[in-house]
Amino acid sequence: MKFITRLPLLIIAALLASTANLAAAPGEVVISHASMSTTSIPLWVTQRRNFFGKYGVNAKVVWVRGNPAQIATLVSGDTQIAYGGAPTAISATLGGRDMKIIASLSSRESLDIVARPNIKSAKDLAGKRFGVQSVGGGVWKTATVWLEHFGMDEKRDNIQMLVIGDVTVLAQSLESGLIDVTVVPPFLSRRLAEKGFTVLGRCEQTKLTSVGMTVLVERPYLQQNAETLQGVMMALIEGMAFTGSPRNKPAVLETLTKQFRMTDPVIAEGAYQDVATLVRLEEGRKPYVSLEAMRTLQRLLTPGNPKIGSLKVENLIDSSIVKRIEDSGFFDKMNAEYGGK
Repeated sequence: MKFITRLPLLIIAALLASTANLAAAPGEVVISHASMSTTSIPLWVTQRRNFFGKYGVNAKVVWVRGNPAQIATLVSGDTQIAYGGAPTAISATLGGRDMKIIASLSSRESLDIVARPNIKSAKDLAGKRFGVQSVGGGVWKTATVWLEHFGMDEKRDNIQMLVIGDVTVLAQSLESGLIDVTVVPPFLSRRLAEKGFTVLGRCEQTKLTSVGMTVLVERPYLQQNAETLQGVMMALIEGMAFTGSPRNKPAVLETLTKQFRMTDPVIAEGAYQDVATLVRLEEGRKPYVSLEAMRTLQRLLTPGNPKIGSLKVENLIDSSIVKRIEDSGFFDKMNAEYGGK
């Protein structure tokens, strides 16, 4: 699969330059992200359309290599905001940091579960090798949620979690037979289905409640920079609305192809359809963090680290910024402008 083996290197080459200088210039806000998937596209759209500037924020978006690096750069002060997963906030809290999740931009898992052709149902996963990016990370979380959805259990059913790599590497590993099952974005699962692999579950059709891509800050920064964070969130909310609006497809495709340096229009179209569909599925939802979903995440992570079970996850959530935006009537304005619910 030429497109699978080449894409990770292209992404890394495209984004390495952005990690060379993380330090913020005077008055600048640096936002980090560690995801190399379509979940980052609304963030890139927000930057390229200068929505940050529209709401009075001088922002720079940078890629960092992995979730631990996101926390390290926050702690050092090189970045001020992390666009990442809730497990990152939980890990940082266990490490003694005072983290706050101020918004959750998605409320459902965004990866399909795909298995080798000889696996026809979820029950066939017993004793099989499940490829993930890292134990305790976002891909692992989605994998665990899918297993739970099907009534399967990693330990009871002797399912071996293998740390392989990012979603493109996972797809390649599934094809080569290194693993038996994994979770990948829909555009990759469609390609695999065309080759005879079994799609056991599609995220578009099955809503698996989740705390998806979140906006994380340290509490002192939140206390001192509420106005800036409100501007950042308003920009991201408009970026999401812009991304999901069909009339903006050319601009979103341009952003996607330039960020990933994609040259294959079929791959680009598939990635666009993924992000547009998932954004539209969130229409009408305000980006409050679900306490129920946070508790589910805590339950999933606790077996790997019992200390997580003692956390008060409600203390990780701060809804004040989203509430200020809601009270201002901003969501109604966005719905009117972009045709949301």
